[in-house]
Amino acid sequence: MSAPATKLAWVITGEIKSQVDKVWNTFWSGGISNPLEVIEQITYLLFLKRLDENHTRAEAQANLLGEPIENAVFPEGVDPQGRPYSDLRWSKFKDFGQTEMFTVFQQSIFPFLRTELSKQSNGEDSTYSHHMKDAQFKIPNAGVLKQVVDVIDSINMEGRDTKGDLYEYMLSKLASAGTNGQFRTPRHIIDLMVAMTAPQPLEAICDPAAGTCGFLVQAGEYLRKNNSNLLTNDETSKFFHHEQFHGFDFDSTMLRIGSMNMLLHGVENPDVSYRDSLADLHSVEEEKYHVILANPPFAGSLDYENVSKELLNVVKTKKTELLFLALFIKLLKPGGRAAVIVPDGVLFGSTGAHKSLRKTLVEGHKLDAVVKLPSGVFKPYAGVSTAILFFTKTNSGGTDNVWFYDVKSDGFSLDDKRTPLGSSDLEDVLSRWNQRTTAELERARTEQSFCVPLSEIVANDFDLSLNRYKEIEYEEVAHAAPEEILASLDELEAEITEGMNELRELLK
Repeated sequence: MSAPATKLAWVITGEIKSQVDKVWNTFWSGGISNPLEVIEQITYLLFLKRLDENHTRAEAQANLLGEPIENAVFPEGVDPQGRPYSDLRWSKFKDFGQTEMFTVFQQSIFPFLRTELSKQSNGEDSTYSHHMKDAQFKIPNAGVLKQVVDVIDSINMEGRDTKGDLYEYMLSKLASAGTNGQFRTPRHIIDLMVAMTAPQPLEAICDPAAGTCGFLVQAGEYLRKNNSNLLTNDETSKFFHHEQFHGFDFDSTMLRIGSMNMLLHGVENPDVSYRDSLADLHSVEEEKYHVILANPPFAGSLDYENVSKELLNVVKTKKTELLFLALFIKLLKPGGRAAVIVPDGVLFGSTGAHKSLRKTLVEGHKLDAVVKLPSGVFKPYAGVSTAILFFTKTNSGGTDNVWFYDVKSDGFSLDDKRTPLGSSDLEDVLSRWNQRTTAELERARTEQSFCVPLSEIVANDFDLSLNRYKEIEYEEVAHAAPEEILASLDELEAEITEGMNELRELLK
């Protein structure tokens, strides 16, 4: 689990990267400066290309069987504008001149995507087509549209990895822009959290503050990598595509982007839905999920009337970071586990709500670990100091020892540039995590990781800050006796006096 060596480094490079950057700049010069809106507009075209690929596969299968296509994405006949549906297919649309292309997309394709597309070629409801209902077409002119289409068409996107990496590259633009407070958790931090929770087939995974669905995407990648028969087994494959992934957000743009991110990474129909997670805790959601992975927003507070009563029963507070932790506890099944990023204040805050929630985690459930992150992990858009909490819901305690790790380097410089470095602690975090009940119990408090028993945490008022328990090892320095130091000073003073006298003689 070293610094992020993703496929992105070799798939999206050179000319393709340059073209995507050029398209991005064209959007900005055309008046679309919000990176989310840029990604959203490109998303529509990626989705259209995907639909045509689905239709082409269905055609091939129908021809092989000598049967008509069932649930065709692009039906026979014409649309309400009198345009043949075949003109809406990517394979034909991409070759239009830019003026005709713009007209066809604006008048026929976009309304088709937004209002008429309610089914995928396999007949299943699509989470993405559901979110398209509120979409808006904002590509400024025919020239921009043509340029975007040419770039997308120039990339061989038959492989799931390539599609996913293209989208990852576009989403990385959010980090540099930091617009409207929308930013992504670094990919390598997500990968660490996923590997440490180790999701399994047939486990329901949830991110109640999903954003671009980065945690869900990487959980899916982890499952594919570690389970060779995941998609060849009927039960696990169906669960993977339709029941495994659940993401909530209350930003319709993020829902569309997150849904497409999942689709381009090979998850056909994830549950990515609109919800104000702190206000709308439905009883059917309680104790529903095996794994929660999240980096919830934690800047601000809410009025009590805007918070679910069920959450206030867990912790009486207006602070969003505490309310989200209460929500995660509610959503997890008994035995379910969570990996969530929290601001440092959660670890040592002195309010009654802070202490109460920490006590609940430590004594009511099983707090597994506190992984302290460097304060520069979320730069350039935030310098807040954070940690990752790992806990298991038990409803009956179970904390014996809490494992702490002090991450010094995540593989990147901790300034605004976030330059890649040659080393990272993250691989060591995962390695030591897997030994937390064995070798880690013997580590000294002076090391980078160590364990603290429950009794000590209780005695410290449930303080979970690493520095409370870490011991500093001071190197012993030998000093000369005071008499020796004074004698040396006398010698030095005599030498200085002698030298000054010699200088005076020379000046006579």
